[in-house]
Amino acid sequence: MKMHMIIRRFAGTFILISLLLAHYVSPYWLWFTAFVGFNLVQSSFTSFCPLERVLKRLGVGGSCCESEPSGGCDCAK
Repeated sequence: MKMHMIIRRFAGTFILISLLLAHYVSPYWLWFTAFVGFNLVQSSFTSFCPLERVLKRLGVGGSCCESEPSGGCDCAK
């Protein structure tokens, strides 16, 4: 699975879980939702994503070029 898809799934899952926790447990969980949203916005400007660094260190995910044979990569870089 491609790295950007994994990151989007994590972000979406974290947002939905924090919204449920804010509704049923405490509204302070909305700060976590804001944190995830802020990280998504800043990563669009800086191309720095903390989750991406963690996943790369764990060996999870990869780029679209890693699964293609040499010469068949047309990834936008």
